[in-house]
Amino acid sequence: MTEPTAHAEYPAPHAIWSRPEGERTGTPLVVLLHGYGANEADLMGLVPLLPEEFTAVSLRAPQTLAPGAYQWFPLMGADDFDVAQVEAAGNYVLAWLDGIRAQHTSVTLLGFSMGMAMATTLLRRRPRDFAAVVGLSGFAIDPRAAGPGGWDYARDGELDGTVPFFWGRDQADPIITQDKIAYTLGWVRERVDLTKIVYDGIMHSISGPEMAHVAEFLTYKVLAGA
Repeated sequence: MTEPTAHAEYPAPHAIWSRPEGERTGTPLVVLLHGYGANEADLMGLVPLLPEEFTAVSLRAPQTLAPGAYQWFPLMGADDFDVAQVEAAGNYVLAWLDGIRAQHTSVTLLGFSMGMAMATTLLRRRPRDFAAVVGLSGFAIDPRAAGPGGWDYARDGELDGTVPFFWGRDQADPIITQDKIAYTLGWVRERVDLTKIVYDGIMHSISGPEMAHVAEFLTYKVLAGA
């Protein structure tokens, strides 16, 4: 398999960490992947709600929309969307992760909205690399977006249903369309060890009770397993 490299037009990765560099070695890592139009600071408010054993790092998406606003790839309904940009973003994150993962006992992904699409893409590309995945109010990319030839980037056949996966959402989410939900539901049922919880009234957001469940999930599926 070809090793990922950063896209030539993308900036150097920029991330925020929850711990100083000297305190990270030997800790489990959780990588925070923000949503469309946000930035690396957006999810850092979740860090106090995660188990204290984890080091958290939040990475900025590589495509600039406006000052302080970024995207991993164009919206799927946009004229300039194509899966090549999803792949480029995936390679961008994996190349960065490959440089830091050795100092951590495990790597878990936590993505919100488009960040969940990014997290699932990373898992699908590297099915053995991640201890767990948390997806909040998001979706997985439907391979039909790549056209009739399918999506070779996603190695779904190597996902055997053992990777712990938490999916939290509101059925009334006004942002993630039903076709994306339908595809994602089928995908998670076939490919991962799923914990799925619906939260009424959160719409397209993250709630305190949801984060309490995420903390429990990480404690029992990642920390206890280690």
